[in-house]
Amino acid sequence: QVQLVESGGGLVQAGASLRLSCAASGRTFYVMAWFRQAPGNEREFLAVIGWTDSNTYYTDSVKGRFTISRDNAKNTVYLQMDNLKPEDTAVYYCAGSPKYTLASSRSEYTYWGQGTQVTVSS
Repeated sequence: QVQLVESGGGLVQAGASLRLSCAASGRTFYVMAWFRQAPGNEREFLAVIGWTDSNTYYTDSVKGRFTISRDNAKNTVYLQMDNLKPEDTAVYYCAGSPKYTLASSRSEYTYWGQGTQVTVSS
């Protein structure tokens, strides 16, 4: 059974940092990504990382504040979020793709976690 389990969300003040984790089990993915969804909004791509190389791709709105990384031994991907803003408040999801594609489209990702809530207060 394939599972992606996110953790690390919470309530923080603006300017704080959080590190999200996503532990994968059941298979290895060629790429893993982070998305988020705020109430009333569509799910938004944030960042993706190749599982066997160091290639990454970020959406412009988080470049310089968010960093995606992975630990192959733990089959875990991370999202370090710095200088958080109230507009970062959302449910954050990790996703995995069985294809090597540094894609921002939701349709490229087959497996999804259940999400972890991040709330940033002003």
